[in-house]
Amino acid sequence: MSIIRKGLTRRGVLGTAAATAAVVLGLAGCASSGSIGATSAPSASSSGSSAAGGDKSLVVGFANFPENEILAHLYGGALAAKGYDITYKSAGARDAYLPALKNGEIDLIPEYAGSLLSYLDQSANAKSGDAVKQAIDQQVGSLNATAYELAQAADSDSLNVTQEFAKKNGLTSIGDLKKLDSFTLAANPEFATRPDGIKGLKSVYGLDNVKFRAINDGGGNTTLKALTSGQVQVADIYSTTPSIAENDLVTLTDPKNLFASQQIVPLVSKSKASEEVGQALNAVSQQLTTKDLLQLNREVQGADKTDPSTAAEQWLKDKDLG
Repeated sequence: MSIIRKGLTRRGVLGTAAATAAVVLGLAGCASSGSIGATSAPSASSSGSSAAGGDKSLVVGFANFPENEILAHLYGGALAAKGYDITYKSAGARDAYLPALKNGEIDLIPEYAGSLLSYLDQSANAKSGDAVKQAIDQQVGSLNATAYELAQAADSDSLNVTQEFAKKNGLTSIGDLKKLDSFTLAANPEFATRPDGIKGLKSVYGLDNVKFRAINDGGGNTTLKALTSGQVQVADIYSTTPSIAENDLVTLTDPKNLFASQQIVPLVSKSKASEEVGQALNAVSQQLTTKDLLQLNREVQGADKTDPSTAAEQWLKDKDLG
């Protein structure tokens, strides 16, 4: 299973307008699908209303990687269960889908809080979830949108070690790495110069014992192999990457918030925002954990290749939301 796509989420695919082309999967249920710039015929919801021009219709966009499509179906499915007519569109990269949200081409998009804030305000330095959300709320009006509650689930940078290495050295948090004489950390090349990369490990956690190995696969298979084979002792892997659970890795906690919160946050155009919409979306966010999202990624990207809409539908049923 290739997991290279994780290196292309927020820092790559989501930030590159050239990446707007994506394959659109066939979707089941009370929804139709399309892509930005293409016309999608609406389908009827359980209420029987038309998706064309009704208050109970929303176009839900998703970025072109599996996790974001899953999220779109979680939030869209919860609204469909409330009688909304939902149409899904592949919306490409952040530079494409946020303008599409602003101009009304899509009505809802699942986002990642820290990266969204960086896009809206490059000078922002908020790190904790509450601080990031407050800053987003101050900026999101520029998109003609409303940001609803942050989900428990986050897809963040995370530093991981093997179980054996953690037990041998008593490691549970990033700060514990100070116990080591030295260690080698694998991450994307930009980690060497990012404020929350090697520089942050030194300034925030006082780690001057780190050696860096650049592996340009976003915490993918090459990074995983380097970690499990002992070539490196620590690896930066996005927190919802299936290989973390599949290889029983230990994710070191980040009590000093080196990495900005990347909790999931649904954005809705102001023209479609309402108390009912907010209640449905917040109900999903209140129950969706990082563990849930990791498991959904495993179902969709693993051997079973479950369709994102199917995986989302089952999760919603399990949580009495669909």
